[in-house]
Amino acid sequence: MTSATAAIDVSADAIAGDLLERIFRQESAALVRLARLFTDDRNAAEDLVQEAFIRFHRSMDRIEDPERATAYLRSIVLNLARDHNRRGLMSLRHRESEPTGRAPALPDEIVLADESHRRVMTALQELPNRQRDCVVLRFYLDLTERQIAETLGISPNSVKTHCRRAMARLESTLEVAS
Repeated sequence: MTSATAAIDVSADAIAGDLLERIFRQESAALVRLARLFTDDRNAAEDLVQEAFIRFHRSMDRIEDPERATAYLRSIVLNLARDHNRRGLMSLRHRESEPTGRAPALPDEIVLADESHRRVMTALQELPNRQRDCVVLRFYLDLTERQIAETLGISPNSVKTHCRRAMARLESTLEVAS
């Protein structure tokens, strides 16, 4: 290897490292929240995101467009979460409470909130994968239709269709459950 080739390799490694660090700082918390929606377990979600970053790092040399790197990482997290659930590895541990910065809720408020959360999560789990992915990315992570399309490798029109169908199905499922 010539010194010029070595300098290019070092420069490419530095750029890849900067990209990885930037994405980690900007997206890691949102990716954990995304994975947690699918696993309902914070520890498993953190493990899945860590594995996603490892896989992302291993494949960074194949990323041609750094602007699409975040979408690629999101798709890795979604695939890992699906695999996690498909294998029946969902944890039976109790959910950790999330700090809200407000006064503690009354016991009846906690029961109602937990029941409502459980109904929504159950309804989401009953959706076809693509519809669930679109709804979660759109309404939970506030991604645009274009960002969702990049993440899932589908067209923006397909995202609209999947979201519309999912919302109709959720509405009817949650109305029946009420």
